[in-house]
Amino acid sequence: MNKDNLSEEQQEQLLFMMLVQQHQQIAMMGMGKVENPNTGKVERELKSAKFAIDTLVMLQNYTAGNLPKKLDDYLTETLNNLRMNYADEADKDRGEAAEQKDEQE
Repeated sequence: MNKDNLSEEQQEQLLFMMLVQQHQQIAMMGMGKVENPNTGKVERELKSAKFAIDTLVMLQNYTAGNLPKKLDDYLTETLNNLRMNYADEADKDRGEAAEQKDEQE
């Protein structure tokens, strides 16, 4: 798709989707779901994943009622997916912490 053939509104919508995708990628890297393109390694840092998710939540709150349905649905779906993945990863951490505690006792 050639950006020059898009209307200004379409360009803005594309940029919004790219912004959401960037934060989605950051969150997925932080959860160890995809490799970091800079290092080529899968790294897990839940704090950075949570920050990316929280940023998208803030974006959703600030744009509430001002987005076309397509973009609102896209942001909502992305957040739902990220939240489910984050909950799974946080549960893994809790499970590992409980195992370590049991081993120490």
